[in-house]
Amino acid sequence: MPVISVRGEEMPASPIRKLAPLADAAKVRGTHVFHLNIGQPDLPTPQVAIDAIRNIDRTVLEYTPSAGNRSYREKLVGYYAKFNISLTADDIIITSGGSEAVLFSFLACLNPGDEIIVPEPAYANYMAFAISAGAVIRTIATTIEEGFSLPKVEKFEELINERTRAILICNPNNPTGYLYSRREMNQIRDLVKKYDLFLFSDEVYREFIYTGSPYISACHLAGIEQNVVLIDSVSKRYSECGIRIGALITKNKEIRSAVMKFCQARLSPPLVGQIAAEASLDADEDYMRDVYDEYVERRKCLIDGLNRIPGVYSPIPMGAFYTVAKLPVDDSDRFCAWCLSDFEYEGQTVFMAPASGFYTTPNTGRNEVRIAYVLKKEDLMRALFILEKALERYPGRVE
Repeated sequence: MPVISVRGEEMPASPIRKLAPLADAAKVRGTHVFHLNIGQPDLPTPQVAIDAIRNIDRTVLEYTPSAGNRSYREKLVGYYAKFNISLTADDIIITSGGSEAVLFSFLACLNPGDEIIVPEPAYANYMAFAISAGAVIRTIATTIEEGFSLPKVEKFEELINERTRAILICNPNNPTGYLYSRREMNQIRDLVKKYDLFLFSDEVYREFIYTGSPYISACHLAGIEQNVVLIDSVSKRYSECGIRIGALITKNKEIRSAVMKFCQARLSPPLVGQIAAEASLDADEDYMRDVYDEYVERRKCLIDGLNRIPGVYSPIPMGAFYTVAKLPVDDSDRFCAWCLSDFEYEGQTVFMAPASGFYTTPNTGRNEVRIAYVLKKEDLMRALFILEKALERYPGRVE
């Protein structure tokens, strides 16, 4: 029998989805599962987007330009201007989700064996995209005890060598909800400039910042405009995960030219998705305000509830809609699986993402989970109650 590739062997399973079969089996048994594992918002997609899809007046659903529809890219220029990000339509390439934007950034900028420095814990699929591109992730540790703040610049410089080509950040952060300060962003800027690195900045959660501190985009950092590649997506801000529309943004013409070759090879981003995403830019201001206010309430509900459970600790996330919580368990992978396969309370259980999958350093995050607060408050409160009951019963609990 033929042997699969080394790349296929090394590709990690998603910590967000790998336990889905256990959740499906629990549902078959009649158990209600509270999904805290995945960043799928339950809030409605803007009505203007739904209407745009319903009212498509075409006889052919054709290919779109490989860079995305010009009308959408021009409209996005106005959207980014609201965040003091000055762009032209030519700086923007529309992708099939933010995931494709990350992958194409790696493919266009990195050679096999090149290294990317990434603060961990980090979005698990970054590792998958790096493996696809033949690149190597080098992680720099942040800890729950320090609220996941960045370490000093010397820690970064310890990792930099002749193979280092880029730094990758997610701001606000998935999975921790951490928001980088101006000092931290300036620290990253100085490193990028000193060592002439690329800076890949995933900023898909910019609408969800819960502090008075300003949003500092990588595009705000003076002196490294040609080094920055901004990653974006409509999935989270408009609850449009399924339309698969993202964006890759850079002032660097050489990067754009290289990325366009990959874009042409995959032909085009989704037509219907772009129609919906473009319409979403016309959503009433009340839409984003209501969504934001709802996440503020959910965050308070979740974090307060977690920290009231004996042995549980979560720092307060300042952005996105996730938190990483420390649990009094021997192994969060085992605990999360056990919750789905061996536990239920009054016909209910919880589905969380083991945090170990967001680390590449072995044996790290073994007592942590990522929780997405994408359920209404009543469901979050019930899920927290079920989690407390699970921790009381779990045979691998530690004190």
